[in-house]
Amino acid sequence: MNVIGEQIKKYRIEKGITQEQLGQLIGVTTQAVSRWERGGTPDADILPHLSDVLGVSIDSLFGREEQSYALSLAKQLCQMSHEDAYKYAFSLCWAIEFGLMSDISLLDDFMNKFIRDSAIAHDKTIDYYAKIISDSGIADVRMTNDFHYFFFMVEPENGRIINQLEDFESIRKVFELFSDKKLLKIIFYIYSLQNMPVATSLISKNTGIDQNEVDRCMDTLCSFNLTTRTVVATANGDLNSYTFRKESFFIPLLCFADEIAKKNIHLFFGRFDRTKPFL
Repeated sequence: MNVIGEQIKKYRIEKGITQEQLGQLIGVTTQAVSRWERGGTPDADILPHLSDVLGVSIDSLFGREEQSYALSLAKQLCQMSHEDAYKYAFSLCWAIEFGLMSDISLLDDFMNKFIRDSAIAHDKTIDYYAKIISDSGIADVRMTNDFHYFFFMVEPENGRIINQLEDFESIRKVFELFSDKKLLKIIFYIYSLQNMPVATSLISKNTGIDQNEVDRCMDTLCSFNLTTRTVVATANGDLNSYTFRKESFFIPLLCFADEIAKKNIHLFFGRFDRTKPFL
């Protein structure tokens, strides 16, 4: 069976019609439809009508829908302002979350209504979550009135998730790093600054942490390559300054830690049908 034959059969079955019914809708015989699905190719002048009846694009009949849609979407985002592009991208993430629920009845009535009419528009104190945990991966959305994020992970095709991770001890040390109260306070402070070098004396002044303790914490952060130390010669001697490596990983880590800590969580919807171990 060629690609177009496979696609015709797939979309015909998804639409819930027989070969005979499809033939009647586009004005050909049942035998013609059967021939296409076994490897034949429809005449070019039939393709527009066939795509209309099946409710798909001509590109999709040739198996190119995903590629062409992804390219079209990328071009569309490129033409937007950054602010509009991020907002639009999140609306697509929200659509992905609903789509992965595999319940088409949710789409028209529920998806848009939730955004427009729900408590999200009026109550900033509640965090709403939509979670999908399946054997194919994980999708997680969090929304308040003015704070949205989306996490999406596709299940590794070869092997389990744990095989993609560093060793247990290395990961334990990361959790140990963020469990240090003084060190975490310093990280919060540095993330509140513009991306510029900062001296330990300023960190000490604004966090209330003794400068010797600040030096200890900064040594630890340097050992994890989260900061870069620069020594500046001054009239009063050498001065250490630090530039923090503001990677994107800290914000998701902070958000998921906050999710665990939250007491006021509202699960909007969820699908939990995973049978595999998580790790």
